[in-house]
Amino acid sequence: MTTVKEIAKMCDVSPSTVSNILNGKPNVSEKTRQKVWQAVKETGYQPNYYAANMRKQSTRTISIIAEDLGQFSTTPILEAAMACCEEHEYRTVIMNLRLYDKWRDTWYNDETKLQSMLSPVLNELKSIKVDGLLYIAGHGRSIKCLPDDFSLPTVVAYATSENHRFPSVVLNDEKGGYDMIKYLTDMGHRRIGIIAGAADNMHTRERLLGCQRALFEASIPYNPEWTVYGDWEKQSGYECAKKLAGQNLTAIWCMNDLMAGGAYDYAREKGIIIGKDLSIAGYDNRQVAEYFYPGLTTNELPLKEVGIASANKLIRMLKGEDQEVSKEPIKVGGKMILRSSVARLS
Repeated sequence: MTTVKEIAKMCDVSPSTVSNILNGKPNVSEKTRQKVWQAVKETGYQPNYYAANMRKQSTRTISIIAEDLGQFSTTPILEAAMACCEEHEYRTVIMNLRLYDKWRDTWYNDETKLQSMLSPVLNELKSIKVDGLLYIAGHGRSIKCLPDDFSLPTVVAYATSENHRFPSVVLNDEKGGYDMIKYLTDMGHRRIGIIAGAADNMHTRERLLGCQRALFEASIPYNPEWTVYGDWEKQSGYECAKKLAGQNLTAIWCMNDLMAGGAYDYAREKGIIIGKDLSIAGYDNRQVAEYFYPGLTTNELPLKEVGIASANKLIRMLKGEDQEVSKEPIKVGGKMILRSSVARLS
């Protein structure tokens, strides 16, 4: 490979002059600049940024570890984080643990399974000397995946880190639940059923808190009998809607769009007209939501915003601009997507 010294010798200038020209610095004559760039073109010289950054004790490389790229929430976070890193001239190295692909949902509380995939990756990061780490969780939960003495600046996205040295960026699920129920009560609904996710899930708990706060502000008592728990899948939405039948509800809020799809199926089976006889709302704003008939009112997950906020936090840490240690995660709120599945009551 051609070196800076060889380019300098060809052009009869110093290596520092060549370096200044390659880095776009001023105070070099136009004649010399053209001469150097012509030599670069002829030799096919490519700067070795990795070696240069190593001399500066920085590789300007960030590793992104994803628990599983197959999760619907992961890719938007990842792509937004990568774009943010590129904007700040950081390269990214992607590591996919494929935990769901290997073990579905049986690894959450199995430290052995998690570490069997994660530990080798963390060791590899030490060898390639990345500057920092962004860890993207596959689902929201309280997470302890990194050793307490892990030295790399790290940000955890989509889950709450138990070690406060590693900042977290999460969804503002409580606000999402509040916004949805407030919208339903503003539309005149008072008898509102809830198809929740798994009872022990962080998203479920936070969204339910927001829901209860909105009901309280509307002077509507929370009725636990109108809350049933599913498993985030479409069939459970159907079964939960069946359990809520006979309660004279005017609206059902489903904590994700897949379960809302199941509720749609049950309503149609019983001849119930959605958006007229019964209002149904969802959560996530997955692509399928706009193709429901009628279109599903839902709350959009701010996944891209989580990726941007996570990457920005990490980059500020790497630059020494943000060394704040906080017990509270950074929360990113979504927005309501209003379609035709919710009727206004007179």
